[in-house]
Amino acid sequence: MKRPPARPAATGQRSVIVLRAPTAADEPAFLDAVQRSRRLHGRWVHPPSTQQAYATWLARAAQADHAARLVCLRATGELAGAIVVSNIVRGALRSGYLGYYAFADFEGRGFMRAGLQALVRQAFGALRLHRLEANIQPGNTASLALVRACGFAREGFSPRYLKIGGRWRDHERWAIRAD
Repeated sequence: MKRPPARPAATGQRSVIVLRAPTAADEPAFLDAVQRSRRLHGRWVHPPSTQQAYATWLARAAQADHAARLVCLRATGELAGAIVVSNIVRGALRSGYLGYYAFADFEGRGFMRAGLQALVRQAFGALRLHRLEANIQPGNTASLALVRACGFAREGFSPRYLKIGGRWRDHERWAIRAD
């Protein structure tokens, strides 16, 4: 697939991306994007890559403690990435954990930054959350730069925190609050 020409992720008040909930109809495009992105995702993330895994991911995304969104180009509808708020806790905590990834040909172009900024607004608005946490492997410089650019602050380091790709991996904890 030829890389689309570079353009800013937001122009004036109107973003070039739209966030929307994933559907069963997105499966072919999603799985194709995941397949094309294997090298990009490498050891950082392992999104659903089979029909069964996508169906499981979609069912989980529909639960009350989850909010999954696809980052889509407004002009074409192409999938640029995905963002998930998981383990949403209500009550006094009102918090959730972030997971996200860009798809190949759309990375490093501001689409995920615009998507994450929009998701933060949704989380602190419609979802009525107070805090979002992103746990990022220390070597994932692109992801660290993304959360930093979106106003997240580093809160700490967790050794062997998450099992990704069959291995326990260290993570930095980054968070943003609704203050």
